[in-house]
Amino acid sequence: MTDSHAQDREQLIQILRDVEASINAQSLDGMVQQMDPNATVVWANGEVSRGPAEIFAYYDRMVKGKDRILKSYTTKATLSGPARFLADGTVAIADGSMEDEFTPTFRGPFKLQSRWSTTIAKIDGQWKVVGLHLSANVFNNVLLDEAKRALMMVGAGALAVGVFLGWLLGRLLS
Repeated sequence: MTDSHAQDREQLIQILRDVEASINAQSLDGMVQQMDPNATVVWANGEVSRGPAEIFAYYDRMVKGKDRILKSYTTKATLSGPARFLADGTVAIADGSMEDEFTPTFRGPFKLQSRWSTTIAKIDGQWKVVGLHLSANVFNNVLLDEAKRALMMVGAGALAVGVFLGWLLGRLLS
C-alpha cells in the first residue's frame, strides 16, 4: 500500500528538524521561518505567543534578555508516529516527545522529559506550523524530585537541631 502523503511527511519531518536545530542554536529565526505569521505557540510554562513578534519577545525574555531566566535551552525531539492528515490533506497533526536540557541563570542544568503537539497547514503550497504546544508533567518531574529531597533534608536538619536543643535545655535545667 502506497502512502499518498509520503512526500508531505518528508517535508513535515524536515520542519521538525529545522525547528529543533533553531532551538538548539539558541536562535528562533529558523523556527519562525517554518511558522505561519498567525501561528500560536503555547510554551511549556503555559504562556501563549501569537505571531513572530510575540514568539521572539518570549524567547528574548526567557533566554536572551538582560533579566533572562535561562542561559540556554536545548532539545531532542522525536515523533510519536506518522502525522495524521485531515480534510483534503492540507492540514496535519503530529505529536511527540522531547528530551530537554535547561540551564537556568541561577543554578546548574537539569533535564526534563516533555511532550509536544503541532498543527501544520499547507498554505500557498508550503507547509507552515499554525499551532505548537509544549508541555511537561507538572506532577512528576526532576524539579519536584529536587524539591522533595530539599524538604527532607531541611526536615531532618530541623529535627536534629530540635533534638540537640532539647537535650541541651534539659542539661541546663537539671
